[in-house]
Amino acid sequence: MLRHLALKDFAVVRAAELEFGPGMTVISGETGAGKSLLVDALGFLSGLRADSGVVRHGAERAELSAEFEPAEGSPARAWLRDNELDDGEQCQLRRIIRADGGSRAWINGRSVTLTQLSELAARLVEIHGQHEHQALMARHSQLQLLDAYARNEAEREAVRQAAAHWNALLRERERLSAQGDVSDRLNYLEHQLGELQREDLAPASVQALVANHRRQAHAAGLIQACDLALERLGGDDGPALLSLLGQSRHDLSRLREHEPRLGEVDGLLENAHIQLDEALALLSQVRDDLDADPAQFDELERRLGRIHDLARKHRILPEELAAHRDALQTELESLRGAGERLVQLNADIEAARAGWRKAADKLGRSRQRAAQELGKATTALIGELGMGGGRFEIALEANADDRPDPAGGERVEFMVAANAGQPPRPLRKVASGGELSRVSLAIEVAALGLDAVPTMVFDEVDSGIGGAVADIVGQKLRALGAQRQVLCVTHLPQVAAQGHAHYRVSKAPVDGMTQSAVESLDAKQREEELARMLGGVEVSKEARAAAKRLLAEATAR
Repeated sequence: MLRHLALKDFAVVRAAELEFGPGMTVISGETGAGKSLLVDALGFLSGLRADSGVVRHGAERAELSAEFEPAEGSPARAWLRDNELDDGEQCQLRRIIRADGGSRAWINGRSVTLTQLSELAARLVEIHGQHEHQALMARHSQLQLLDAYARNEAEREAVRQAAAHWNALLRERERLSAQGDVSDRLNYLEHQLGELQREDLAPASVQALVANHRRQAHAAGLIQACDLALERLGGDDGPALLSLLGQSRHDLSRLREHEPRLGEVDGLLENAHIQLDEALALLSQVRDDLDADPAQFDELERRLGRIHDLARKHRILPEELAAHRDALQTELESLRGAGERLVQLNADIEAARAGWRKAADKLGRSRQRAAQELGKATTALIGELGMGGGRFEIALEANADDRPDPAGGERVEFMVAANAGQPPRPLRKVASGGELSRVSLAIEVAALGLDAVPTMVFDEVDSGIGGAVADIVGQKLRALGAQRQVLCVTHLPQVAAQGHAHYRVSKAPVDGMTQSAVESLDAKQREEELARMLGGVEVSKEARAAAKRLLAEATAR
């Protein structure tokens, strides 16, 4: 809900700050005092095009900000997360409009486009009134409200999934069809794959081949080095390291009793003897495995050459040839089945279309039932709101395009006839602002606040009415306030008395310039304001008594 609204240098308002709570808040004031400026400010914070005329005379810019508290799991909170603009539980909208006509907008302190501002505001506040920003004028908003009334979440999800399935199949068919004649590609792949399959391209095999080739290339040198090392370490001809080590241990052992540390030396030499024995055994094994075979070397050379040729041809490393071969195999199998898959896709697409149609028809029936119920309830309410003989209808028109639509198979249009005998016209074309406001109120009350938007603003909803009808309008607004936060700009005491909170807007000259001020009213001040609204400039005892009675009756309901 809306928690705080601040205006600075906006029209005739030098500076104003308002705090809001749940329920219904009314805003009243004398004609021309600037009551609707608060609604206008919310409109600009909702993305309306900047108008330099709203900057207070003599100021460089107007500054507007609003703090909302979107509920956890609400569409507004989800939008903030999706756009990485979330900042805890609070949500601040801020906008500056310069005197030269330029403007900037922020969400939670981060600069955003007007489109982003508008998208978020549409999830936070609805404005119903005599101005261009009308939530229920948009057909997608009308559809959302009707669906909320119908409680058809399962049907809508089934339609969305069916349309997504149809689209996925269609994209696959388009991709396969775009390939055209694939015979040349098939021949190419078969040839390339044949070359690759003739070699053992497993990465471990390639590494072993490289190691064997290197060993054969240096076989003569390796044999000579191993023979020489074997002779030096343990050979029978001449002094060998192993025999010298044994002789040294023997010589030292005879004198160990005279120097105890020689025992430690002997231990170390013993370990060296063991290590040397193991080295000789491994060296002998390596020597036995070595064989300078020119024929084997030539075969290894040819195999390694073929693998390097393949790697150069396909412009990859030898170790990557196996993965490349598998990828070509997958593509080849896919192309071989492309013709059969296209035939199957045609059947699958038609089946998916039929599945979507079945789901869309079920959704359409739920909307039709809800449209009749909501139309009947709203018609009864607009009669109570002073539009006797008027009626409200919801027209459902089939989409001209037969492509499966995730939103369903029909379009929605709210229709209203303001007076008896008149044909219903689209709500967005209703001429009278007062009638439009009352119809909007009737729709919202009939829908029992099912609209997901938490804050609803009604500007001059009581225009052109009075007496008992005004009292009913006030009661309906208060009832709606039990479901949603309601802000109402009014000039009727019967409506103002129904509010849970009350602001008064007044104007007065300051330093030769007219300025508006906004004041929160306590219980006594509310009585005085209602008395003024009832009695005019001269407030009588009778007007004060009537104001007190209105407040008591509103509280008692």
